[in-house]
Amino acid sequence: MELEKIQRELNAQKLDGWLFFDHHHRDPLAYRVLGLPGTRMATRRWYYFIPAQGEPAGLEHRIERGMLGSLPGERIPYSSWTEQVAGLRKLLQGRRRVAMQYSPQCAIPYVSMVDAGTVELVRSAGAEVVSSAELIQAFEARWTPDALESHLEAGRRIDRVRAAAFDLIRERTRNQSPLQEVEVKRFILDSFTAAGMVTDHGPIVGVNGNASNPHYEPSDEVSSPIRPGDFVLLDMWAKLDKPGAVYYDITWTGFCGDQPTEAMRQVFGVVTGARDTAVQRVQAAVAKGQPLFGYEVDDAARGFIESRGFGSYFVHRTGHSIGEEVHGNGANMDNLETHDERRIAPWTCFSIEPGVYLPEFGIRSEVNMFVGENEARVTGEIQRELLLL
Repeated sequence: MELEKIQRELNAQKLDGWLFFDHHHRDPLAYRVLGLPGTRMATRRWYYFIPAQGEPAGLEHRIERGMLGSLPGERIPYSSWTEQVAGLRKLLQGRRRVAMQYSPQCAIPYVSMVDAGTVELVRSAGAEVVSSAELIQAFEARWTPDALESHLEAGRRIDRVRAAAFDLIRERTRNQSPLQEVEVKRFILDSFTAAGMVTDHGPIVGVNGNASNPHYEPSDEVSSPIRPGDFVLLDMWAKLDKPGAVYYDITWTGFCGDQPTEAMRQVFGVVTGARDTAVQRVQAAVAKGQPLFGYEVDDAARGFIESRGFGSYFVHRTGHSIGEEVHGNGANMDNLETHDERRIAPWTCFSIEPGVYLPEFGIRSEVNMFVGENEARVTGEIQRELLLL
């Protein structure tokens, strides 16, 4: 546990403390931030409070002593519910604004780990409960230099796999040889393994109308052929197969032939224009040292698409946080599914991936953006033209 860093963040955010709570391993974030192993049985509730100044303290059930391991501070034992309430009041005595893994109206589901009843219990002890979303971002979403390098190397390898996958599609369709979506998926996964990378699921290989399903994934049971004249979308994500590595996540599109329809060209231009508008919004704010929030990036991309008449076909957020999990716990570029008011913090990374999904085909263009102390950059290759396969 990085106590000094936690207390520094608490003071910066003008909070009196951070209250951690768990029961039956409901909150993996608590275990990671506190540095606790998540392997011990947790059939009783435990609490751990870190004040902005002073020594932390915990509350543990008598039959599960030691849940807080070697964390510093007093341990208050309890057995009965009355002892639990009294112990909680002792932990929070004199504290007014306390952060928990809570999000008002579940606006940020990634940090909404504490149940409503526990929030009510903490409030009854006299504390105002505020969201730990910004705190979590400081400990879960900020990269180290090593993490950044792992991302850049994963990007170099994935960009090569992506090019090879499109070459496979080009060769098969030009020769009019049979090819299924699921074959391309297997090719990508095998290429990841050969390149020393791992992924949690995917990739997405979608042809024509399947490309209009943002979470489509072919399988042995569900797969469509890829033929000349088809539109195809590839969305792939992976990371180096080593501890602490972070993901790289991209989406590219192509047409199997030389003459895509005018609608395909038009939509590609709208989607990439929205992508570039969002990228420029981030870069301009960082260059000027201005604060920028996730919802503002979504507004930039969505406004561009809406101004071109395709707003109703852009059905998801503009981007997500990226970390050791492909969907990380930092700010999302979102003012559609949620109103994400988290600040885009230095040393974080996120996707920018607007899309327009028509019945006949869907186009998404996804890049990754890294924000440093004084810079914001796309970390890999950028698709500028619809690929002609």
